[in-house]
Amino acid sequence: MEKQNYNHLTRTFQRLSRFGHLSAIAGWDMFTNMPPNGSTARGEALAELSVLQHQILTDKKIATLLQAAVQEDLNDVERANLREMTRQYQEAILLPASLVEEKSLVGTRCEHGWRTQRPANDWQGFAANLKEVVRVSREEAKLRADAKGKSCYDALLDIYEPGMTSAKLDVLFGDLRSWLPDLLQKVVDKQAKESVITPTGPFATHDQRELGLETMKLLGFDFNGGRLDVSAHPFCGGVPEDVRITTRYDESDLVSALFGVIHETGHARYEQNLPREWLGQPVALARSTAIHESQSLFFEMQLGRSKEFLKLLLPMVTTRFGKQPAFETANFIAVNQRVERGYIRVDADEVSYPAHVVLRYEIERALIDGEIEVEDIPALWDEKMQHWLGLSTKNNFRNGCMQDIHWTDGAFGYFPSYTLGAMYAAQLFNAAKLALPQLEADIAEGNFSALFDWLRQNIWQHGSRFTTSELITNATGEDLNPLYFRKHLEARYL
Repeated sequence: MEKQNYNHLTRTFQRLSRFGHLSAIAGWDMFTNMPPNGSTARGEALAELSVLQHQILTDKKIATLLQAAVQEDLNDVERANLREMTRQYQEAILLPASLVEEKSLVGTRCEHGWRTQRPANDWQGFAANLKEVVRVSREEAKLRADAKGKSCYDALLDIYEPGMTSAKLDVLFGDLRSWLPDLLQKVVDKQAKESVITPTGPFATHDQRELGLETMKLLGFDFNGGRLDVSAHPFCGGVPEDVRITTRYDESDLVSALFGVIHETGHARYEQNLPREWLGQPVALARSTAIHESQSLFFEMQLGRSKEFLKLLLPMVTTRFGKQPAFETANFIAVNQRVERGYIRVDADEVSYPAHVVLRYEIERALIDGEIEVEDIPALWDEKMQHWLGLSTKNNFRNGCMQDIHWTDGAFGYFPSYTLGAMYAAQLFNAAKLALPQLEADIAEGNFSALFDWLRQNIWQHGSRFTTSELITNATGEDLNPLYFRKHLEARYL
């Protein structure tokens, strides 16, 4: 049987992908290079582009083609692609174009304001913009929830993590809550007895950048298909053929920018190794945000903070910044495996990191489900920070509820991906070690080819061909099991 309906769909989705390409690069430029006065015009241009994509995707012909294509003789990959096309279409038709445009506009305005409001600790200014984002996000959530028969928050969570629900998250995070605070306390107590010398700066931005580029090269980043820049909040953007990653530099802190680069390089390697023969089709996209975060945390935490990798990094550090007592091998490892209760999520160690995520998850769920309002966020944030980490953020909005960029554009439902990603990363690294008995020796020698081949075969090359559950089961022999994350933390830190 001819595949004319399916082939027609592939041409439409290829076109959508090209508009998405333009949108991604214009968005990257907005965060990295655009002068402040360009914000309104850029926001309007991106909103126009999102409406155009929405119109193409929700055309009545698409529904007819999707139904007809089911009857055609498709192979496994084409069937998976059709499933992902259908999912994209079903998500899109739930929203009117006017709401898509409004969400884009209020998000750009809020993000642009955040850049100056955060350094100024201006909660009132930020809250005014955030209220608009929350209003639009609630409207979106209600439309999705009514159509899907889910809670408002679950309807948004499903966009980022298909099949995940807050009920499942409550079980996973409830398990974390039962052992993480105790583990955190034990590690902090243990490390309090160990003296660690903090590296002394300044660490020139130029040298930090060169060190970051050298580390990206070591980790196999393809510079013919991507680049490193600076932004207010580190991210990985662009498209698989042209991946843009960013970090931010602090000349008094060597570790933050470097591990930000390693984290984003994990995202980038995933993007650069998505199946080229399917590019432009939904099946070639990354499986989910949690699988994406599993790759960045695999690089940053599982690999990057391992003793073997840190020993590999050390000569690169001393070449750029000279020798000092803090750069003695055992101390350098201790510095990079230090567990401390801190305010900033992106700088958090892997033991305290889940506390930051659960805190945000609880607040954003209550916000979207209408149980709290924007005005309630600072007090709740302070209360939860004190509960989890023993720190107060009272009137410290900059390092509290204004530190992240995700809520500015209405990405509610994204935060759980970070801790799900950490769990997936631990499970994947465990499976890789079983499959590659020489892995630790290879890492010590800077030979990552077997490890990256394993990731390519088990995760990268599949894109969205399988569901998340199928992907992780194929790679590790079982569905998500948080026990691997706990065992990893206990083994490394106790």
